[in-house]
Amino acid sequence: MTEEYILSLLSENLILILGAIFLFLCIFLGVRIVPQSEKYVVERFGRLHSVLGPGINFIVPFLDVVRHKVSVLERQLPNANQDAITSDNVLVQVETSIFYRVTEPERTVYRIRDVDAAVQTTVAGIVRAEIGKMELDEVQSNRQQLIAQIKVLVEEAVNDWGIEVTRAEILDVNLDVATREAMLQQLNAERARRAAVTEAEGHKRATELNADAELYAAEQGAKARRVEAEAEAYATKVVADAIAAHGIEAAQYQVALKQVDAVSEIAKGQGQQTVILPASAMDAFQEAFGMLKGKKS
Repeated sequence: MTEEYILSLLSENLILILGAIFLFLCIFLGVRIVPQSEKYVVERFGRLHSVLGPGINFIVPFLDVVRHKVSVLERQLPNANQDAITSDNVLVQVETSIFYRVTEPERTVYRIRDVDAAVQTTVAGIVRAEIGKMELDEVQSNRQQLIAQIKVLVEEAVNDWGIEVTRAEILDVNLDVATREAMLQQLNAERARRAAVTEAEGHKRATELNADAELYAAEQGAKARRVEAEAEAYATKVVADAIAAHGIEAAQYQVALKQVDAVSEIAKGQGQQTVILPASAMDAFQEAFGMLKGKKS
């Protein structure tokens, strides 16, 4: 009874049931919810029809088909090592890293089959070409400039693939053992040369300072002698003025006083019991005493 009832119910409402199923299938096939990190490439009868962005989208069921789901997140290619020869014939091994993201999925899926491999091959060729234009020292010292140039050239090469190169890096530049030892010897020689130059400059500076010190001492000695000469000239002028004002007796009087002072200093010495004086000294004493007596009177 129950089975017959179900069969009769299905036979009477078959059209409605089929319509509901068709409607559900149309909704299921016609509504597409795209995540924020992806874009969908839609084909109609095998040809590109549209690109669906993030959010809810509607397509024609049974006519439109989501053929490709492309991530728009930034991607990092595996680090790659490639050999290159510099302009001064040095073999180097360059390790590179590339970051990119898809901006136009329709170009990425229809113009290139393996975008990662294509980008790596392009980068390897550009790196070899650019390093071949530079010497080894330039590669080491101008790495940022080299990276910027490689990034620009890679962007131009992959522009038709609908991708954007966000960053290009040269992680390391490795040398063979022989070249590395030669560079180490050159570096040690350069350090020794700089040390020798520094030492020579130090000796030169010390010599200059010593010469300046000797020159300064000579200048100060000359100034002292000049002061002494000026003082002696002044004293001579004073004596000359005194002689001119008071006659020769004033000079003789000063000389006699000096001789008396000298004899007094000699007599002060310890153990000096006898003093031997020349005959002229006695005459000087008499003249001094006479002058003193005359001066007192």
